[in-house]
Amino acid sequence: MAAKTTDRANQILHLLLQKGTSSVEDLSATVNSSPASVRRDLIKLEQRGLVHRTHGGVELAGKLTYEPFRFDAAFPLREERFADEKRRIAIAAAEMVLEGDTIALSPGTTTTQVARSLRHREGIHIVTSAVNIGMELSSQPNAKVTLTGGTIRWPGSFSMVGATTFHAIQKLYFDKVFMGATGIHPEHGLTVIESDEALILGEMVKHSRQVVAVADSSKLGMISTNKVCEPAQIHTIITDDSIDPELVEVFRSKHINVLCV
Repeated sequence: MAAKTTDRANQILHLLLQKGTSSVEDLSATVNSSPASVRRDLIKLEQRGLVHRTHGGVELAGKLTYEPFRFDAAFPLREERFADEKRRIAIAAAEMVLEGDTIALSPGTTTTQVARSLRHREGIHIVTSAVNIGMELSSQPNAKVTLTGGTIRWPGSFSMVGATTFHAIQKLYFDKVFMGATGIHPEHGLTVIESDEALILGEMVKHSRQVVAVADSSKLGMISTNKVCEPAQIHTIITDDSIDPELVEVFRSKHINVLCV
């Protein structure tokens, strides 16, 4: 795409990230271009797997169908829980990523949404221990994507763990790590259920300049079994606006930036 066309296409994608769907007429008015130009952009974006054209409009391409995992409904069910909140959180997280950044994404439904919000971005390097996130990003030629390798944690899981994963992360450094959690507590930090995953995520924390926790408000104030990092190691929490304001102030008193979206 020419520079002007690329800028217009990115405007369209940004609008769709916020709204999910739109009509050609509305997009044309917003980006100040003819409907014919917008349709040409949408054809190219659809070819890249970023949007789906509909009669008279367009919608943002959503989750992929992971054929090998169709027997396991756990992940899709988790995706639907707090879906709108996760989408808002993901858009805000994506806004933090700068051109030239190397970032890490932990496994999880919210970080999967972050990956979807980055699919149109260029000049970034994404490292993940989540098989599905690698699949989400595999058709995008303009972003460098690295999978850590490792052992699938359990049948139907997208999370890779083990010595291979651990040693791969030890050789890498990140500008930011975006991390989901089972619980984030102002005294006990970020926690998850599985000990082997906590080990991997803890190593991501050690190798990152900034730790950004992405979690809906139901996770905040909660404690799970295995600690990933201390509160002092968390730079920012991005959550939804249903969080208790008093809890926000407690986190901020610990010098943690809290962004409610």
